[in-house]
Amino acid sequence: MEASKLALLVVLATTAAMANPSNAQNSPHDYVVAHNVARAAVGLGPVSWDASVAAYAASYARQRSGDCKLVHSKAPQYGENLFWGSGKDWTAAQAVKIWADEKANYNYASNSCAAGKQCGHYT
Repeated sequence: MEASKLALLVVLATTAAMANPSNAQNSPHDYVVAHNVARAAVGLGPVSWDASVAAYAASYARQRSGDCKLVHSKAPQYGENLFWGSGKDWTAAQAVKIWADEKANYNYASNSCAAGKQCGHYT
């Protein structure tokens, strides 16, 4: 895809993901679009929603529902990012943006985080 078309796609996807922030947008599509915008910005291909991964995540979330602790499942077959926020309605796009903002702490050459910084959600 030529750069101008990709740039337009990224702008349209960003606009769609961030439109009307007063109404929480948390559908599978909203998460996928936000992830793909971040991926496209660094030349990575798109991801798609996977029902098996979603079922695993929902099952694990039900296990954690009583304690509200952000504890990773340690599933060997999946990577995962956790998000918790308070004080407002958070959207899928906002959660993904917080993870993607760790890009500033990531060193591509060494595939590592800057000293004392977090970038695991980004990677």
